[in-house]
Amino acid sequence: TQHPTEVQHKVAHALHLPMHGVRVEVRRMGGGFGGKESQGNALAIACALAARATGRACKMRYDRDDDMMITGKRHDLRIEYRAGFAADGKILGIEFVHLFRCGWSQDLSLPVADRAMLHADNCYYLPAARIESHRLRTNTQSATAYRGFGGPQGLIGIERVMDHAAFALGMEPIALRRLNFYEPQSKSQDASGGDISRQVKPQETPYAMPVEDFIADEMVAQLERSADYAGRKAEIARWNKASPILKRGISLTPVKFGISFTLTWLNQAGALVHVYQDGSIQLNHGGTEMGQGLFQKVAQVVAGVFGVDTRVVKITATDTGKVPNTSATAASSGSDLNGMAARAAAQTIRGRLADFIADKHGVEPASVRFAAGMVWAAGEAYGFGQVVALAYQARVSLSSTGYYATPKITWDRVKGKGRPFLYFAYGAAVTEVVIDTLTGENRILRTDILHDTGSSLNPAIDIGQIEGAYVQGAGWLTTEELVWTDKGYLATHAPSTYKIPACSDRPRIFNVALWDIPNAEDTVGKSKAVGEPPLMLGISAFYALSDAVAACGDGSRYVALDAPATAERVLAAVQRQRDV
Repeated sequence: TQHPTEVQHKVAHALHLPMHGVRVEVRRMGGGFGGKESQGNALAIACALAARATGRACKMRYDRDDDMMITGKRHDLRIEYRAGFAADGKILGIEFVHLFRCGWSQDLSLPVADRAMLHADNCYYLPAARIESHRLRTNTQSATAYRGFGGPQGLIGIERVMDHAAFALGMEPIALRRLNFYEPQSKSQDASGGDISRQVKPQETPYAMPVEDFIADEMVAQLERSADYAGRKAEIARWNKASPILKRGISLTPVKFGISFTLTWLNQAGALVHVYQDGSIQLNHGGTEMGQGLFQKVAQVVAGVFGVDTRVVKITATDTGKVPNTSATAASSGSDLNGMAARAAAQTIRGRLADFIADKHGVEPASVRFAAGMVWAAGEAYGFGQVVALAYQARVSLSSTGYYATPKITWDRVKGKGRPFLYFAYGAAVTEVVIDTLTGENRILRTDILHDTGSSLNPAIDIGQIEGAYVQGAGWLTTEELVWTDKGYLATHAPSTYKIPACSDRPRIFNVALWDIPNAEDTVGKSKAVGEPPLMLGISAFYALSDAVAACGDGSRYVALDAPATAERVLAAVQRQRDV
């Protein structure tokens, strides 16, 4: 499970026990992506009841077909929109209506729908906006959390509007997008034309949160240059004129994604750190590992505090008996929350060690230095393990808890106003595709990504997350089609009918670069979350397909390609263009 405390709570309730009577331990998961945030509760309760009834351990595992038919999927969203633009391309006002397929129960549909609304602006300043959301109860399985948690659905809506408006106004799509970007905070002259500089009040989102850290304009400009967007677009236009069957398309789309739980009280975490007499370190925190590299990152944070190698740090399984009241490892918050809590615990112990060794040498604790497995005080060097052993003999406590609560955030859901996010993570992607106009089949030829990670804690992990998220996002919008019968049964419940991206579906050329500029907020190591934001980079693949389809017509009809852009839908769109 991604949420040990919720499983603990639900099982305790089912067994009529206090929460201290149930202990949940999670070593690792074989992937999570949101699907194990809430829907593991039913299995845990069933196993707990069976174990109590039989007095024996109980394990449950779904068959793959049953798994796909029973467990929740991403919330399907139908988006209706109306928008007004000035002749120069500036947006004047917009209306969105979101219609969510939620399934037979609410599950996490409320916060998913909220996050979709909170991301309906993406990178664009909307001077007048009405965003309306409806959660529809349907006879399908209960939809649940999935990477992005409503953000991707909301974000693709405004990208559709921008793409549609660019067609209607005869503008280059990226030019229209840049024209409507939020204005970054900058220095400006006063009204008298003097040189007195002042801070311009930042523009606000539709939910009244100031956008204080907007960098998408710089990132898009850099990506346009590094990916040679303009040159390749011109070359693609020439290539398409000479190619009657195969058509290429290219698109550049930006991403702005808010980081924090919208349910404010979930933005907290705890950690427990022990330092043993030999200098080895044991760490436990409330986050869960599902292959995203969270344990490695938090180990790096603790090792950095003590100035030791990460091999000295052992992370034990997430355990509600060690760190209670955990928040779900979700909302891209794993490193932000648990890294800060672990750092706080480690800093407490380091402070005790510094006080001890400083007192021994008659110097200030601030002058004591921890680095490269050594501790320096008054010009004398000790091994870290040596200092720990001496501190133990002097009866210095070598264990500490740590706690962190995200600052600055507040959210009034009734009023629809506040600051639900500590900061935004940004990114941009250029994708080039080719389609076969006889079959609708398509391939991604090249992808260039520039993604904002702040000061990356681990670039290798972050690049892996970005690559995987992009492919996952592209798959969501292309091959991954869910089909239900009239009775609500999932028809596409096996690999033969539900097509996730294969290795051959990744871009043939895949360039990923990090925008390695420190986070303006006080996050762990000045880093930024990287779990969910890059999934929405896959939207560029969808609009590249739309651009390729547009090359099949005379330019008089908007493509209006709907997601997922399966081969069948691409072929139908090609035929619509050619029927003009």
